[in-house]
Amino acid sequence: MARKTPGRLIVVSNRVALPHQTAAGGLASALRAALAENGGLWFGWSGKVSAAETGAELHQASDHGIDYATVDFSRADHDAFYAGFSNGALWPLLHYRPDLVDYQRSHLDGYLRVNRIFAERLRPLIGPDDTIWVHDYHLIPLAAMLRKLGVKNRIGFFLHTPLPAAGLLIALPNHHELLETLASYDLIGVHTHRDLRALEDYFLHEAGAVMRLGGRMRMPGGREFRAGAFPISIDTEHIAGIAQKAVGLKEIVQLRESTRGIALIIGVDRLDYSKGLPHRFQGYARLLERDPELHRHVTFMQIAPPSRGAVLEYRAIRRELERSAGHINGKYAAPDWVPIRYINKSFPHRLLAGYYRSARVGLVTPLRDGMNLVAKEYVACQDPEDPGVLVLSRFAGAALELGDALLVNPADTEEVADALEQALHMPLTERRRRWKAMMRVLRHNDITHWRTSFLEALRAPGKPAPDQP
Repeated sequence: MARKTPGRLIVVSNRVALPHQTAAGGLASALRAALAENGGLWFGWSGKVSAAETGAELHQASDHGIDYATVDFSRADHDAFYAGFSNGALWPLLHYRPDLVDYQRSHLDGYLRVNRIFAERLRPLIGPDDTIWVHDYHLIPLAAMLRKLGVKNRIGFFLHTPLPAAGLLIALPNHHELLETLASYDLIGVHTHRDLRALEDYFLHEAGAVMRLGGRMRMPGGREFRAGAFPISIDTEHIAGIAQKAVGLKEIVQLRESTRGIALIIGVDRLDYSKGLPHRFQGYARLLERDPELHRHVTFMQIAPPSRGAVLEYRAIRRELERSAGHINGKYAAPDWVPIRYINKSFPHRLLAGYYRSARVGLVTPLRDGMNLVAKEYVACQDPEDPGVLVLSRFAGAALELGDALLVNPADTEEVADALEQALHMPLTERRRRWKAMMRVLRHNDITHWRTSFLEALRAPGKPAPDQP
């Protein structure tokens, strides 16, 4: 491993984008860039499940000035920490689905145990001047466990999911035991002003904190921390360039040939109940039902890669979507026209960029989403001379920045159908106006702006954290 140097950034996340792996999306690229600036360390799970105990061996590597340190999980810890508490309890709760929370005390024990092992294996790697940046709901208590081991460094936390109101958070058994450990961080980052207010309300009304000058919150024991809204974004210009180059790819040419004279609507989502896919299919079906003139002139392509296939709810939604797509095609298809193309696999990012650019409408309608970078990528990929229209859920964090999209309630079938109809008939001048307005936002609030604003706030303790996007 490369020699540690003072003042590094240490990134901690459940999964690590190792040097031999292709960076999956803008977040991995942004974190690598941040680590490369002053030298850094990326610590987390290797992605492997082994027969040994969790953390029995520390895997270390270095590449282009960045150190990597990972541990394997035991099967029991993977099932309890990752599949159990993180994705079986925290994920549905944070996405406003307390009815799907599968809480088991043994899973919480495993969650806490893995976080404790992370802290123990990370502690010797921390230099006195290092800054630590922890990511996402898998690692909520990590700072508290590092503090118990004597770590006094500045530690920040960023939550990549939505954060529901305190009235929902308290539905988690023993919520105080877990959520109040967030106070051990120096700075907590969330995507939106709405999420920030939910966090503040929880600590003020459930944890007994008081608000101090500069947005600091003071816990009953005297510990102070800050929270702020830092809306994550994309590498706007890079993605726009990829989309422009993608038009010549064989697959993109084939898609355009197969949809010649047909307006393409596109959706790209993980197969997850938070994405509102069944409602989306219903909205599209309602459009076809009430506007027969659109038959043969529009097709909807939904790309939905499998996600957490071992979880019962995910298997159920996959079956539901397959039935719905079959029903829509069975009712409306013609020998020379397929109204819906449902694709249950993933594609390389360069192809997705080309698909976005080829689509007249981007349909992004999650029931809840912390941000939703698909919406931003769809906008960035458009042809400036002939841009498509974004139809976006009001309940995605991106809606607070992309107000020139057509905003909808994803549960309102008629409203979704109305927006699709408006998008398909929107004049070119209006499409250009809306697209230019959204691109101005994306060029200013890009992925670099996100990471630099968070790290500056973390490293400057006297500076108030932002309270709105």
